[in-house]
Amino acid sequence: MRDILDAVAAGDLSPAEAEAALAGYATGEAGRYDAAREERAGVPEAILSEGKTSEEVAELVQTALTTTGRAIATRLEDGDPAAIRERLAESHPDATLRWDDRSRWLVAHGPDYEPTRLDASVGVVTAGTSDAVPAGEAAMIAEEMGAEVYRVDDVGVASLTRTIDRLDELREQDVLIVAAGREGALPTVIAGLVDVPLIGLPVSTGYGHGGEGEAALSGMLQSCTALTVVNVDAGFTAGTQAGLVARRVADARRDDGDT
Repeated sequence: MRDILDAVAAGDLSPAEAEAALAGYATGEAGRYDAAREERAGVPEAILSEGKTSEEVAELVQTALTTTGRAIATRLEDGDPAAIRERLAESHPDATLRWDDRSRWLVAHGPDYEPTRLDASVGVVTAGTSDAVPAGEAAMIAEEMGAEVYRVDDVGVASLTRTIDRLDELREQDVLIVAAGREGALPTVIAGLVDVPLIGLPVSTGYGHGGEGEAALSGMLQSCTALTVVNVDAGFTAGTQAGLVARRVADARRDDGDT
């Protein structure tokens, strides 16, 4: 603790960094940022932008970069990217930003941030183009956790030959995330054809009875093949679960190499 206090007094450590080191979180006007989540649970902290003002999102992104060297924001709303860029231009001008307008996420890395690299792959599969939004969120967080992400898009069961054509690639992955809306059949079909852990990601596409992802969720929960299922549009959850599996796979490969 004395080292931390001395660093603050010397100007080598900000109050936010000191609080994060001591308490595991940093407090600002926008709330508390859980800077210790990845160390504690293996999952990076992310800023859910929905329900927050653009200024609050930008402040939390700044806090994340200050305390961990990385910031992840999901479900961005209009005005959020501009507010983040404006805030970081002053506080972290050397940070690198990347974002996806469709999946509405943003990732910022400080100049000294060293990304994790795992010897493991996560396949992210979509039934159709409409499933790309939560699938993109899942792919982003799995990649931020260090996995190599492999995309297989638009292989839905309306034309099953599209799936069969990609089976060899799917079987090569260490874990799969399969996103599907409407009746949600694709995860069940693929799970019956591969010996790979599979996470079903129901998507809120479809309309009428069972629309908005309800039929997809129900179908995946009732699947007669072996798979696990997250909530509707829960791309972040699917991605983090796949990332945790990938980390265990990478650990096992490293241990096998050491023997």
